Amino acid sequence: MPDNSIDFRYLIDYIKYPLVTDKGTRLLENNQYTFIVDPRVNKPIIKKAIESFFDVKVIKVNTCNLPRKKRRIGRYEGFKPKYKKVIVTLAPEDSIEILPEI
Repeated sequence: MPDNSIDFRYLIDYIKYPLVTDKGTRLLENNQYTFIVDPRVNKPIIKKAIESFFDVKVIKVNTCNLPRKKRRIGRYEGFKPKYKKVIVTLAPEDSIEILPEI
């Protein structure tokens, strides 16, 4: 999937969704945003995807590969899909509106 030649049409496919948790909302005060992304992408591709999609300047990208979680439904056992959590730090003048005010 990721390689040196980046096709900008597919950058949005790498970002799955923003992660809204207690820690994620606390990080918003420091201009840091949390996303769940495809586990196969690397930091430069994540940075380009966030910058092109949200039109912001990314200063830093922190990633964390989380372990698969076991799930059971009745007598059937399996695993949830593996994912990567990303914390993106933006420039002080930029912001992303994840939770629109009602």
